[in-house]
Amino acid sequence: MQTILHNCCGLDVHKDSVVACILKTSHISEDNSEKEEVIIEIRKFETFPDSLTELKNWLESKDCHHVAMESTGVYWIPVYLTLEEAFEGDIEILLTNARHMRNIPGKKTDVKDSEWIATLLRAGLLRGSFIPPEDIRELRDLTRYRDNIVGDIGKQKNRIEKSLQMAGIKLSSFLTDIFGVSGRNLIRVLIEKGRIVPTDIDTETRSISSEKKDGLKRIINRKLTPHQRNFLKMQIVHLDKLLEHLNTVETNITELSEKFSEAINRIDTIPGIGTTAATAIVAEIGTDVSKFPTSEHLCSWAGLSPGNNESAGKKKTQE
Repeated sequence: MQTILHNCCGLDVHKDSVVACILKTSHISEDNSEKEEVIIEIRKFETFPDSLTELKNWLESKDCHHVAMESTGVYWIPVYLTLEEAFEGDIEILLTNARHMRNIPGKKTDVKDSEWIATLLRAGLLRGSFIPPEDIRELRDLTRYRDNIVGDIGKQKNRIEKSLQMAGIKLSSFLTDIFGVSGRNLIRVLIEKGRIVPTDIDTETRSISSEKKDGLKRIINRKLTPHQRNFLKMQIVHLDKLLEHLNTVETNITELSEKFSEAINRIDTIPGIGTTAATAIVAEIGTDVSKFPTSEHLCSWAGLSPGNNESAGKKKTQE
């Protein structure tokens, strides 16, 4: 392979250890001619903070500004964050897809893997994944976490609806949203009294038709057992905590996204995209899209481009 980098390092990252291999070109004079000699240095480090700092210091002592590693689960993240500070930021770290670094068949070891990564990096055959700057990564953490919380809220609402159905309380048959004002009021009455009487329908519901009120009065002739009341109360308390937590996350997202308000407002002008979606887009790709040469590259990175597998004039589809 042709040498592109004369001093580089390959990292084989695992949960508890990192194997680092530095390939450095040394020029030696022999018989009035100069030859290149590749010096290989391999060291193993633990993934604890002090050991990763030792790895960073070792790379600095070897004047190695080019590093490559596989995107192994989440184990690469603390390694990346530590090395990101090496040489006061003057370091190039390539996070690559494992499929792009398949080694030749044979006995596989961590040392060989790290040396193979360094060899590919030295020849300029590796392409790094997109890693946004720190402030974008922080916003991304929050927007992705918000999606998880919203999913948890949906699951909890389904659990409450299931409990009501099992008790024969079919509020969803006449209320569009049983977690709206009217639905929450009726659920509160169920928890406090164990049953809903017709007068509760008139006093606790808001902005629903008389037809729906009459329908609700037909399905409330059920009394919850003490266990059902207590169980429903626990579920509602948990739902309220999730909603409160979501509000906290939303507040943090709003504060953190203020510095990107110009980009978010521009994306928000696209039909079908609101502020929440615009914030999530900025959190995923950042405000500098120069990492993506064309819109096709961006769509491919986002998984929006269909695959193309053709051989001998025949196109194959993946099932």
